[in-house]
Amino acid sequence: MSGGITPDDVRTRRPALSDLTTPLVTVDESAINHNIETMRAWCERAGVGLAPHGKTTMNRVLWQRQLDAGAWGITVATPWQLSVALGWNIPRIMLANALVQPAYLRLVSAALRDTDTRIVVWADSLRAVEIMDAVLREETETSGTGTVASGTPESATHGTEAGRIAAAGTARPLEVLVELGQHGGRTGARTHEDAIAIAAAIGASPVLALAGVAGYEGALAHHGDADSLAIIRGYLNRLAALDDALRDTYDSRIESAIVTAGGSAYFDVVAEVLSPRHAPTKGREVLMRSGAYISHDDGFYRGITPLGRSGAENFRSAIHGWSTVVSRPEPGIALLDSGKRDLPFDEGLPEVQGVRRFGQETLDELPGASVTAMNDQHTFLALPEDSTLQVGDVVRLGLSHPCTTFDKWRALVVIDDVRAERPLATGVLYTEFG
Repeated sequence: MSGGITPDDVRTRRPALSDLTTPLVTVDESAINHNIETMRAWCERAGVGLAPHGKTTMNRVLWQRQLDAGAWGITVATPWQLSVALGWNIPRIMLANALVQPAYLRLVSAALRDTDTRIVVWADSLRAVEIMDAVLREETETSGTGTVASGTPESATHGTEAGRIAAAGTARPLEVLVELGQHGGRTGARTHEDAIAIAAAIGASPVLALAGVAGYEGALAHHGDADSLAIIRGYLNRLAALDDALRDTYDSRIESAIVTAGGSAYFDVVAEVLSPRHAPTKGREVLMRSGAYISHDDGFYRGITPLGRSGAENFRSAIHGWSTVVSRPEPGIALLDSGKRDLPFDEGLPEVQGVRRFGQETLDELPGASVTAMNDQHTFLALPEDSTLQVGDVVRLGLSHPCTTFDKWRALVVIDDVRAERPLATGVLYTEFG
């Protein structure tokens, strides 16, 4: 795995971090623990639920730890990730996207028929509803497993046609949230009227169940200033108004109605606007989908996290890069043995956080050093002319954007605490990216 050290060696021997070769990305166990508990406590105080986005890590162990800390379920972004969640027996899964691929709709139909897994998807167009309805009706009519008990009230099956279709096969309808967007944003119905029409189409289908409303505010702003927060707040008020308009039409067959928003950048505003709607004992849940909090970072999320704005206890970065100096071709330049294939760069270049001198275990400061560019397998450091950095020294790098960190590695080494004088490797996290 790293310098001849295998995953079993890591678990049984707990080698020093300095024994592992580079390039390397590590996950700090103490920071993960801190972040999970910090988010759990924050949600409890704010009065909202949490369905953390699993795409950040795509790791079964970390997903389970989030569930054990009280998460409603796991959010996923793609049908592939949904299939992984089903394979890992996640009890509640939200696909924060439209599901219009027939093969995956058939997979979901089987899961609804054969398991107790709660599956929720989004729709932002009449066409998406049409596809879901057509494929699921076909699956229902061919499965031949009667599921609606005799005497079921007509209102519970949306009329005699719905009763006929439901009686033919599927155990439960597929729950669908209407996604509201905004001009200039990402997906989502652009107007209130379009969203209402989509909801009506969902409600008219016997194999679908209107289960609430959804949205993503993170694409509408990228800063934490007052103007950005006002944009986010305005959008969330529109989402709340849509929930008000549809509340009396939510399907009686669902476990609870859902209002969901909230990435990792603006979950404080989400709670401010939407938390009064959170009433699980009355069948209404407000679910945030923040995912990056579990590892946090030393770049984009460090700069925009709501906890940083509030002055409350902050998250800690759990991800770090480790890279060896392989060239000092000029006095003010060093080249490291990691690059774009190893470290994220889409939300900012890595930052230099210190150096472990050749043959040493402790970390020293490296003043004046900065990352200026990255190639596929090299990172460029700019250095003061008098820098004593040498070939063979190992540089610690702070990373920006966990979602494009985890997906670069099939396995990441877990260390006990990056702040320790002699960090130890304690385990390995395996990722599952399609």
